[in-house]
Amino acid sequence: MYLISGAECFDPSPRGQVDVLVAGGQVIAIVEPGTLNVDAEQIDARGKILVPGLVDALTHPCGGGGEGGFGNRTAEIDVETFVRAGVSAPVGALGTDSIGRSLDVLYGNVMGMRTQGLNAFMLSGAYRVPAPSLTGDIARDIYLVAPVVGVGEVAIADHRGTQPTAQELRRLAAETQLGGILGGEGGTVLVHVGAGDSRLALLREAIEGSDLAPSVLYPTHVNRSTALLDEAADWALRGGFVDITVSTTKELIAAGDITAEQALRRLLEAGAPAEKITMSSDAGGSLPVYVDGELVGLTAASPGSLSDLLRALFADHADLFPLALAAMTRNPASALRLNAAGEIREGTRADLLLLDPAHGVDSLMCGGNWLLRHGEYLN
Repeated sequence: MYLISGAECFDPSPRGQVDVLVAGGQVIAIVEPGTLNVDAEQIDARGKILVPGLVDALTHPCGGGGEGGFGNRTAEIDVETFVRAGVSAPVGALGTDSIGRSLDVLYGNVMGMRTQGLNAFMLSGAYRVPAPSLTGDIARDIYLVAPVVGVGEVAIADHRGTQPTAQELRRLAAETQLGGILGGEGGTVLVHVGAGDSRLALLREAIEGSDLAPSVLYPTHVNRSTALLDEAADWALRGGFVDITVSTTKELIAAGDITAEQALRRLLEAGAPAEKITMSSDAGGSLPVYVDGELVGLTAASPGSLSDLLRALFADHADLFPLALAAMTRNPASALRLNAAGEIREGTRADLLLLDPAHGVDSLMCGGNWLLRHGEYLN
């Protein structure tokens, strides 16, 4: 049992200072400071911020890239990297390469993360349509294979995708949703949106005239351009979720990428409901490195981009902090229909993150167990 006291709590909504009692892997009580007298280890969290463990809706734990050949593949991401980033619930996916990297390998990677304490999930499928699967059937994957909660990232508006039709995307969404309905969790198609001029047109065409809700198709990388971001605001107003990619580079920003902070503000100013906006790191995805305008290599996106953004917002843009935090916790859990992630509530799994306003991630608890204490990795 642990009694965490003295922290400023966001559940992810602001709660002020509260005491949080954890036992048996769950949050047992959230009370006014000093009102509990229990035989538990006392955690003095004064000066810290207590938030839910981060839900990173798009990561590539097996590595990403590969579009330029075998030499352009990024490395696998280990558990410690996610833990030090404050991510308790990474959602793993393949990407462009579902040949050199398979769903079997991704499954093993995700199950390994679960064994080491993380509340990890995965997506079946990849860029390609028809989508590859573990069992030969997308709905069966989601219904029967525990860590699988959806399909993705399926590529549209991108020359690297297989150019699916609206009917193909609609059928995939229906199969994915069915798996989630039967399994009681998951059932969303995460959609990679490339730089093509069609942007979200295929999503609109797939939903129009169907019985599907927009929320079953979940576009990511929507801050790739202002035009795409404006279409994303409309998608959110229709009831869909939209995902901002936090990891970027100065070269990508110069080419049109919008920073996560600016993208969040623009979506809100366009009327997009805050609860429909999410943020992910695209961890393991390949990012270009240029020297004097020449491509000299690739680096990998980091899950730490999420907690880095939170610390910066808390310091300089406090109005955005709770909105960005919800976009990294409650909202992606809702978008992916995850039952045990994204909030601090009585009776829920104890995935808790302590942030130091000056230094970032201080401690991370997953399922009631400390994986990181005061910067020391405990696994």
